[in-house]
Amino acid sequence: MRDALDATPYDALLLLSFGGPEGPDDVVPFLENVTRGRGIPKERLKEVGQHYFLFGGVSPINAQNRALLEALRKDFADHGLDLPVYWGNRNWDPYLTDTLREMAADGRRRILVLATSAYASYSGCRQYREDLGAALTTLEGEGLEPPRVDKLRHYFNHPGFLEPMIEGVLASLAELPEDVRAGAHIAFTTHSIPDVSADTSGPVEGHGEGGAYVRQHLDVATTVADAVRERTGTPHEWRLVYQSRSGAPHVPWLEPDICDHLEALHGEGVPAVVMAPIGFVSDHMEVLYDLDTEATAKAAELGLPVRRSATVGDDPRFAAAIRELVLERAATESGTAVKPCALGALGASHDLCPAGCCPARTPRPAAAGADSPYA
Repeated sequence: MRDALDATPYDALLLLSFGGPEGPDDVVPFLENVTRGRGIPKERLKEVGQHYFLFGGVSPINAQNRALLEALRKDFADHGLDLPVYWGNRNWDPYLTDTLREMAADGRRRILVLATSAYASYSGCRQYREDLGAALTTLEGEGLEPPRVDKLRHYFNHPGFLEPMIEGVLASLAELPEDVRAGAHIAFTTHSIPDVSADTSGPVEGHGEGGAYVRQHLDVATTVADAVRERTGTPHEWRLVYQSRSGAPHVPWLEPDICDHLEALHGEGVPAVVMAPIGFVSDHMEVLYDLDTEATAKAAELGLPVRRSATVGDDPRFAAAIRELVLERAATESGTAVKPCALGALGASHDLCPAGCCPARTPRPAAAGADSPYA
């Protein structure tokens, strides 16, 4: 029988994230990395960067990734899983290519990748895979043998991701004044993306209208709302809404925006709102500014009591979930039948992204999928 804590054939885990500036001088260079190839003038980037300057030019995401790294290493060590954990970013130090170069120098040949994005979409999955492909191509061009990389499946419906969210909503409801608590609305929020990206997210088959991105978020929202009702005895009206739009005004993006939604709820006489950022792994800038600053200010303007529930962050249950996903994937790769763990109606996501999954208008070669040149 296979050892439950045997990660073979994998010899390392890579935490792959977006990255963020860690001081005022970093903001514009970071945004240049994010928007590379789009021809956006530096003056415009300075305007966009005002959100960061409000917080000293520091994005919280890197500190949160360091905390998650420590949580993963502690969980692995406590459970006897001998698997080193590395960290690389797409857009800031430590850069992905540098980390993969370090891993190759350390002799890591088979790497599992944990992306800090739980759902299917181009920006949440395929773009990470394209960046992995570009990094591996760079290593190959330097005369190094690129390691094989596999990406952990989407974990949006894993209990270790959902349970901290459920408890976060319960805690936020408990913080509301008692006279408005029972009638509070739950606004489940996630990053808005272009309609076309939402419609083409995930494999085409089996996801229905709205594509995988919307369907997966709706499944999470339903699961969390049902759990809250079961534990409190009180049903709460809810809706999936969006935030952090950044595209051109003429391009349709997912709606409604959270601030517009708060105005509509106020007009309907809703007495209070809990904003639950189910689309985000940690409290990075989109949460810190778009919800804690902008949306909270809108609610204050309306006189609408509002609370924002916690993201998963470095919760030990999330770290344990990653360990379980690592062992699940390792067992599958070694030919052992496993029953994937998932809540909600959709079941466990695919291990291997199929060819054509979450396409962009001009997709680049991608690693860690059925169409990877590095299999």
